[in-house]
Amino acid sequence: MAYVCSALLAGALLGLDQWVKRWVSLHIPLGEARPFLPGLMELRTVHNYGAAWSSFSGMRWMLLTVTGAIVLAILFLLARRIVRHPLGVLGCCLIVSGGLGNILDRFRLGYVVDMFSLQFMDFPVFNVADICINIGCVLGLIYYLFLYETRDKKGGGGDGTPDSSSR
Repeated sequence: MAYVCSALLAGALLGLDQWVKRWVSLHIPLGEARPFLPGLMELRTVHNYGAAWSSFSGMRWMLLTVTGAIVLAILFLLARRIVRHPLGVLGCCLIVSGGLGNILDRFRLGYVVDMFSLQFMDFPVFNVADICINIGCVLGLIYYLFLYETRDKKGGGGDGTPDSSSR
């Protein structure tokens, strides 16, 4: 059930990411900003030709390859049921959703559309896909540090007890 719910949420977030990027691209000219949460955040249309903080700028195919490999590796972990705990599954699905959102932009447009600009601190502009990736990574780290060993490690049962094959 965790797989189905997480996959549905990931699909919805991928759709939201693409919709927000399209809306911002149509309604806010490149480089301009509109108020969103006054004093906290504004919507600003930015074309990011790189990755985080515009690193690897202009390396579209390398970024597509690396992101695609990460997404495929996570899908492999899910398909082989290596990650079974709901928190780990959710983290993986969020990373896949965000990765696919940015892959779609890079493939179709040659850049990623970013729009959320924090007003209270100097921070790179980001998008829904980036939020998914970061939350997914935090959940994945929590899962790995605190749950993987007792829940999903080979020989462990999903309930924290050894499975029958290790007896």
